[in-house]
Amino acid sequence: MVIRVVRLGSPRAADEGLRLGTVRRPPRGVPKTEFARQDWYDLWFPNLAPSVDTMKMAQAAETPAQWAAFARKYRAEMSAPLPSHDLDLLAAMSHRTNFSVGCYCADEDHCHRSILRALLAERGAAVEA
Repeated sequence: MVIRVVRLGSPRAADEGLRLGTVRRPPRGVPKTEFARQDWYDLWFPNLAPSVDTMKMAQAAETPAQWAAFARKYRAEMSAPLPSHDLDLLAAMSHRTNFSVGCYCADEDHCHRSILRALLAERGAAVEA
């Protein structure tokens, strides 16, 4: 059993399981009825998305220092009780079933999902390398 960290909208792996969209907003111009069929996500899970202000920090980050500031702020948001509980839940679930979490960004290294991957691993989740 494993959590895959994916780019939303990319083709699904054969045994990927449920795909969670850890994004602040649904995909633009796509009817809700098409989200799963078009490989966006099966369930919208914005609880683990950066806040709008934090997301803007990530989008504007051009230097390592700016990215580090974003990472600190996102990690702080995820340490609040509700997102922290959600992370613990997903980490526990990763030992029982396959599923994936994802975002739209093309480059995982410059996306909150790289930090989300680390946060899940820090909680003992089985995360695909």
